[in-house]
Amino acid sequence: MATYSDQAIVLRSYKLGEADRIVVLYTQGRGKVRGVAKGVRRTKSKFGARLENGSIVKVQLYEGKNLDTVTQVERVFAGLEFRADLQHYARVAMMLEVVDKVTEDGVRDAAMYRLLTGALQEFEKNLNPLVVTAFIAKLLLNEGIAPRVDACSVCGSTENLVAFQLSEGGVSCKNCRRGQSVSPEALAALGTVFNGQVREMLDTTPDDVVFELEALATHMVEQHIDSPLKTKAAFT
Repeated sequence: MATYSDQAIVLRSYKLGEADRIVVLYTQGRGKVRGVAKGVRRTKSKFGARLENGSIVKVQLYEGKNLDTVTQVERVFAGLEFRADLQHYARVAMMLEVVDKVTEDGVRDAAMYRLLTGALQEFEKNLNPLVVTAFIAKLLLNEGIAPRVDACSVCGSTENLVAFQLSEGGVSCKNCRRGQSVSPEALAALGTVFNGQVREMLDTTPDDVVFELEALATHMVEQHIDSPLKTKAAFT
C-alpha cells in the first residue's frame, strides 16, 4: 500500500454510507481510478466542493485493496461558466459520461486525458456547443474509428450523400441510404474535425447546423458504446 499523487478529472461520484462518496477520477498517470472521499458529504468537509463533476484537480490518494482513499484535493479548474446553465452543464456531463463508458479502470491513455481536459477548458472559454461534437469525433479517432464522410461507405459515390450510420462505416448516398439524414453542411463540419482542423470547424460552422451536429454526435457515440446516454436529454 502506498500514497500517490496525480492530476485528474472528476467523472462522477456516488454515495457510500452516510457521509462518504466514491469518486470516479480520470487521472493523467493511471487512467480511471475509483477512490473513497471520506466525510465529503458533511457540511464541514474540507474538500467536498472541490470534487464536483467536471473539475480538474490535483489529488493525493492512498492505495487500497479494492478502492483507493482520497486524502488531499486541490482544484485546478472549476468550470464556473458551464455550471451556471443547465444546458451547458448537460453537455459537459455528456462528455464525462462518454469517457467513463469507453475507458477501463487502471488503463492509462494520455491522449484521452488531453482530449477531455482540452474540451473542458475550450468549452469553458466560449460555451460553444460544437466543442462537444468535435470532442466526440476526436474520441472516435482515438478509439481507432474513422467513419467516411466524403464518399458513400457502401458504393464509394461522392454525390448525393444524404445519411449517416456509424455501424455501416459512415455516410451513404441516396441510393444506398442507411441511418439518419445528414446535411452537406454537417458532413463538411465533421470532415474538418476528422482532418485535424478542429479550430476551423469551431469558427466557421453555421449556427443553423449546431443542433443537427449534436444529434449526429450523440448518434455516433451511442452506436459506439452500444447503449443510450443518460445525459443527453437536457439539450437534445
